[in-house]
Amino acid sequence: MGGEFVTPYFTFLDRVPKLKGFLFDWDGVFNSGIKSENFSSPFSEADSMGVNMLRFSHWLRYGEIPFTAIITGLNNQEARTLATREHFSVVYSNVKFKQEALNHIETTFKLSPKELAFTFDDILDFSVAENTLLRFMIRRNASPLTTDYARRNNLADYISSQEGGRHAVREICELVMSVCGNVDDTYKKRTVFYGDYENYIKQRNNIHTIFYSLHATDTPKDPT
Repeated sequence: MGGEFVTPYFTFLDRVPKLKGFLFDWDGVFNSGIKSENFSSPFSEADSMGVNMLRFSHWLRYGEIPFTAIITGLNNQEARTLATREHFSVVYSNVKFKQEALNHIETTFKLSPKELAFTFDDILDFSVAENTLLRFMIRRNASPLTTDYARRNNLADYISSQEGGRHAVREICELVMSVCGNVDDTYKKRTVFYGDYENYIKQRNNIHTIFYSLHATDTPKDPT
């Protein structure tokens, strides 16, 4: 498809089993990053399905639903909508220095950055990317210098073939699932719905999404 493995594939085989959570930037990842007057930042059902299947795949393989969070520099209502509907663990909004969110996850949820994967697209995300176990950078053909900087400074393990707004999240979710080695089993059990998928959904839907708002000099507030 044109995705680029900056880190050798065998490294993914070693690191994916160590993952306990997935972090996602919002603008430029779930969408193109283009804003309208009302700050609309939409998402696609293809990406939503990808994240759900990723979590189900992880649950089937490791017996637990992975921690799932959105970290965004603005207060995006669409991000809150997706996270609430899909029962993500946390949404961090108004995060200007994203390392603060990573620090808060480590302190509050007792997850090491080296147990997390991060999907991102731009310079403001580098502080998180330099610390997490796996880093997935969304391709943007208009910013080759940014991509090259991430490549040369060990800030990305994989660069997507698709750009934000063209289902790049789905691409990355399917990549991780392929490394887990249970794609067919995940899809088959999702199609049947009953049994394992029904049990997964019951557990997933018991997750109540937490919302934090972070500012450069503020303590996280829960909820906002």
